[in-house]
Amino acid sequence: MSTEIVQLVEQAGPFLTTAVGTYGAAVFSRAESAAVDATANLGRRILQTVWGRRDAQGRAELEAAVQDAAEAPEDADAAAAVRQQVKRALREDAELLAELARMLPASGETVTVTASGERSIAAKTIGTAVTGDNTTIQP
Repeated sequence: MSTEIVQLVEQAGPFLTTAVGTYGAAVFSRAESAAVDATANLGRRILQTVWGRRDAQGRAELEAAVQDAAEAPEDADAAAAVRQQVKRALREDAELLAELARMLPASGETVTVTASGERSIAAKTIGTAVTGDNTTIQP
């Protein structure tokens, strides 16, 4: 198997897992949701793209893998089965590899930033963050 395929699937893995966890088996029919984070939406787009390029048997196999992963979100083997289906599709369709590579972040870096609670802030990088009531920046 091509190293390029392995690397792409490793990079896409978190997006796929988040999409299956968020959308479940409806990942193939759901439209992008503004209420869902970008990670899940990218994973949904990846899965829909792969699904759309497969024949009837390939679609059924991918759907079954996604269904299993949706029903058992903590099962690493179920998540691996989804990734395996994506690898199979990539081995059979060189153009799909290029298409998915364009969809993924260019840096290969996945960043998840979460803010929780009143007045919380979150950022990948930040210079100065001032929060709270009556705060001032001291030189």
